[in-house]
Formats: sequence, C-alpha cells, structure tokens
Amino acid sequence: MQSTSIRPLGEFDPAVSCRGWCVRCGREHTLPIGPARGPALDLFDRMEAAGRIDFDSPEPDPRLSTDYLYGKAGGQMFGVLVAADESGATVVLKAFSGQYNSIWELDGWVPPLVDTVRFRRDTFEAEQRIKVLGREIVEQPLGSPARDRLIHKRRRASATLMQEIHAMYRLPNFRGRVVPLPLAVHPEGNAPTGTGDCCAPKLIGYAAAHGLTPLGLAEFYFGRANRSGTREHGRFYPSCLDKCGRILGFMLCGLEAE
Repeated sequence: MQSTSIRPLGEFDPAVSCRGWCVRCGREHTLPIGPARGPALDLFDRMEAAGRIDFDSPEPDPRLSTDYLYGKAGGQMFGVLVAADESGATVVLKAFSGQYNSIWELDGWVPPLVDTVRFRRDTFEAEQRIKVLGREIVEQPLGSPARDRLIHKRRRASATLMQEIHAMYRLPNFRGRVVPLPLAVHPEGNAPTGTGDCCAPKLIGYAAAHGLTPLGLAEFYFGRANRSGTREHGRFYPSCLDKCGRILGFMLCGLEAE
C-alpha cells in the first residue's frame, strides 16, 4: 500500500464546491463545501489506513486496493455529499469518479447515473466495430487515402456511439424533472467524454432522486498525480467546469426551494 500521509488541503473558495448555469432560472446555481469537509477528511484517512475502498465487504477484493491509484491508470477523484433527509436527519454519501478499476458499482458508494447493464449491452457491438477499425488503420500505410478514410469512419462511429451513450444517462434535479443528459447540457452541443461520471453529478443526482437536500459537497484527489500536474494526491478541488459545469446548473435547479 502506498501512502504519503497527506490530508486534503483547501485551495479554492470553500463557498463554492460546484456550480453550473441554469437556463430555466437564468442564473448560476452553486453548492458549498460546508459540512462535507469533515466527512471527506475522514474518508481520505480511512482510504489511507485501509489501503482499499471496499470497506463494507467482508472479503477484500484485490481490484479495489488503493495501489491501483498509483499504477498506470493514475489517481482518481473521490467525493462526499452531506445532505438532510425529509426528517432533517443528516445523511453522508460518497462516490468515486467514473469506474474504479473497471468496476461501476460498489456497496456503500453512490452508483452511476446510467443503467450499467443496458450500457454494456447496447455499446458492445459498436465498441467492437471501433476496435476493428483501429486495427485496420494500423495496417494501412501512413498518409494513404485508405488510412484517411478509415480514420474518418472511426471518428464518425465514435461520435455516434458517444451520443448514444450520453442519451442513456438520466439526470434528475430538485424540481422533480429527469431528463437525458443531452437535454441538461449548457451551452448546448456535444458534451465531452465522461460527462456525468464525475463525483458531483453522481452525488447530486442520487440526492435529487431520493428526496435528500444537499448541504455541502467536497471532492479530493487520491493517488498518483495526473500528467498535466493539475491533480495532486491529498488536495481538494472544485468540480470541473468543462464537464460538470455544463450539467450541474440543471441538476441543482430547485435546491434553493428545498
């Protein structure tokens, strides 16, 4: 187990943990770190001490060791949301961004915003076709017309697949609306790959779908720093604007009324 014994440090305005522009309201909706900072620090410490993330499983799964976060794939974002249920009791939720070592769902962690069974079933054939095109491209001489045609064909196939994937995601908000991801995106247009898979959308979506009122959200990075150096182990970060910022305006809408 690798560890640097660093606790997350704040490097941004704690009053705004995540944000997004809401077309309906004509304003930006935000959520602070608030009471989520303490539970996020606790989660960080627990991950460092245990060296794994399957805390709620009696039998440790080697795929869920934190050593994975120091390997080829690099580190990952983790998030904690503190919310109140309908009785006013405090609820603490946790999530990891994307998949963890190819695992979508894990007991004790908030699930993704997509039906993973349908995702695997409906994307398998298209993904295989794209892989075949990739192998065919490698077989063609550099700069040849045949290679260029295959590259163009693979780009179109990948773009079509991404549109189909995004349409599978269902995003709820605090006004009781649930829409496919493309209808929640602002500004309009194709969203980047991975939109909807970060911690903030997972946590906020779960809260909206289960009648919980978010009070604060905190996200930290755990593992080997990314290549660009914009993510370092043991630091808090606000939600990304290029992905999360384009859907969180819709997802946070109605929270003020709560």
